[in-house]
Amino acid sequence: MRVRRRGRVAATAVLALLLGACSEPETSTDPDPTPASESSATGTPSQDPTTPVADPAHAVDPPGKRKDRLWSADILVQWDQALDASTIKQIERLKGVAHTERIGLGQVSLENRVLTVASVDPGAYRLFTRADVADFQEAWDRVAGGEMATDKKIGRRLADEDGMIRLGSDDDAPTLHVGAYTPQIPTIDMVVNTAWAEDIEMATDNGLLISTDAISPASIRKPLEKLVGKDASVQMLDIASRIGLDPGATLSAIPTGGSIGSVVGTYRYRVIGGGRIAPDSSWVAANIRTEAVPILGSVTCHKDLFPQLRQALLEVQQLGLADEIHPGEYAGCYYPRFIANTTTLSNHSFGLALDLNVPGNQRGTVGEMNRAVVAIFKKWGFAWGGDWRWTDPMHFELAEVKRVG
Repeated sequence: MRVRRRGRVAATAVLALLLGACSEPETSTDPDPTPASESSATGTPSQDPTTPVADPAHAVDPPGKRKDRLWSADILVQWDQALDASTIKQIERLKGVAHTERIGLGQVSLENRVLTVASVDPGAYRLFTRADVADFQEAWDRVAGGEMATDKKIGRRLADEDGMIRLGSDDDAPTLHVGAYTPQIPTIDMVVNTAWAEDIEMATDNGLLISTDAISPASIRKPLEKLVGKDASVQMLDIASRIGLDPGATLSAIPTGGSIGSVVGTYRYRVIGGGRIAPDSSWVAANIRTEAVPILGSVTCHKDLFPQLRQALLEVQQLGLADEIHPGEYAGCYYPRFIANTTTLSNHSFGLALDLNVPGNQRGTVGEMNRAVVAIFKKWGFAWGGDWRWTDPMHFELAEVKRVG
């Protein structure tokens, strides 16, 4: 996602944290010493005169108090362009689809990680969040007023002392103030309102959230995938799909004869220094997705990597080896760059490689990676860096395209 600089918004107070299903919400130390009631920002939402509009140039109407019911966030469908209205109507007519909401989705690379940003209508989007988050009125007023909502972990890592996050590595990238630290829907890292979409050059309607309510989301996956076609990403967000609750399934990896080149296609990029590259934005939009997988949670990779990665991790889990993969030591999948000290593109540039258990598996060592886990990844078409002459035991990359059978 390309970004252009806008003026910094007026600093306002960072809100209380909502971090778990506990009886009392946890609160944070406010990194911005200016209380909201004393903010110099102009304009206030009509529903709450104490909540300032931080950035009038990027403000939308405040959502007001929630009146509508909540919906489960079960499936996220993403295209590389605006959704076709007729396709949306067909999706909404599928048996099992209870409610939908269009959103915009884009990616931004920050500190060696690719994060997913959603541009949303705050009042409609919050209906897909937890009850305590949906009813956190000030958070949604802040998003409507031009600020960002993200989770505590991302905010602590990326926000400066004024609570600002720059959406890009360039000096002229725009900065947004974190108005609320709240848990996010799986695969989404940051939320802004739709008024920001044009300036940060992202879509407002290339994603669709779907709730199946009381029906299992898995029951509509096949007809949904058939309807949207191969060019769309269908991401299952329900807990069973995300952590792989299917202990009895036995699956086989069947070679398809497909090449890695056929997965990547035509890849154009420009060099931006520091060993990094900037791929053509249309390639990124068509191929890179953020989805949830067993053990690791949300990861950003090439869309065609997910079937094999998901099955490899599910088998690791089924065989009781999940503790051998440490989510806190995962170092990413999609990261456009050259191999260190070369001008050869890394498979991370295509989102076709991932690094696991980094501290104990450094370059040039035999590593601590469990060899049974390695064997499972090889079964599912991955090459292991521990087999190379100059070893890289943290590294797994797609070597053979296989299908699940």
